[in-house]
Amino acid sequence: MDASRDTISRKVLDWYDAHARALPWRAPPGTAAPDPYRVWLSEVMLQQTTVAAVKDYFARFTNRWPTVMDLAAASDEDVMAAWAGLGYYARARNLLACAREVAARGGVFPDTEEGLRALPGLGAYTAAAVAAIAFGRRTVVVDANVERVVTRLFAVTAPLPGSRPEIRALADTITPQDRAGDFAQALMDMGATVCTSRSPRCLLCPLSSPCRARAEGEPEHYPVKAPKKARPARKGRAFWIERDGKVWLVRRGDKGMLGGMRALPDDGWSARADGHGEAPLPGSWESAGRVGHVFTHFSLELSLSVHCGAASADPPGAGEWWPVDRLDDAGLPTLFAKAAALARAPVA
Repeated sequence: MDASRDTISRKVLDWYDAHARALPWRAPPGTAAPDPYRVWLSEVMLQQTTVAAVKDYFARFTNRWPTVMDLAAASDEDVMAAWAGLGYYARARNLLACAREVAARGGVFPDTEEGLRALPGLGAYTAAAVAAIAFGRRTVVVDANVERVVTRLFAVTAPLPGSRPEIRALADTITPQDRAGDFAQALMDMGATVCTSRSPRCLLCPLSSPCRARAEGEPEHYPVKAPKKARPARKGRAFWIERDGKVWLVRRGDKGMLGGMRALPDDGWSARADGHGEAPLPGSWESAGRVGHVFTHFSLELSLSVHCGAASADPPGAGEWWPVDRLDDAGLPTLFAKAAALARAPVA
């Protein structure tokens, strides 16, 4: 390593002062820390999601629920509908649980990593990020962008995910006592804009000199990743039942895939097995086509069956008739929004 650990942190912070991304949940370098609510909300939204995808959702949430107390008072149904399309829906359920816990504490977030970890849904990364960015605590914040920068800087040869403890320990050695939040955001920005997965812009990187991966001439070799396991392919069936310009929607159970979301009835498909349930109503059904969707651990091919004729009775179980012309307001998750688009498509 051609530079001391203190020199590395200074180089990173100097780069951040000049090149920090302007993001709606951030405070510019050198200004007062942002509202912890906005930091927490953005970090939850950003988990396994891109900045570009999150910006509009963040704006809608903060306009509708500008404080954690406002969010805590929102209905589950409204929050889940507002989250629709952002994916990883357990985050939305945890978001509400956490907001309500903070509201019960008077609307004040704990200001330490340990205190934040005690809140519902806050794992090690989110607690560290909020503690550093919102409260100035010295914590070690490691997301995918930081992993990439650190593994290249130190040429970590052990593959992910097993190398994560080593990566965190190395990140700890270069995290400064002061401005830890800016330092974490700086590494995130470097990973997103300079030390990118492909074609890293090493000549623009403040750490190009001490970077061992660059010295080896193969920065794209890092981080080393274990071979991917084959993703199972599942099949399922969804049902479109229409009456008087309204479609029958159900609310999925709070636990499991797409929990708590409005959806079309389906045949019980899951990550572990194909669907096998019967149609919710007797009568004739026509195929309207198929849609595909890729989840984290499996892919799904969903067939859509349309009930022929108007339903004379409500399907069994809890549900609601939703106006077809207002279906965009139902907050359907992407998978079922795709299926609904098939049902509503003009007949060729």
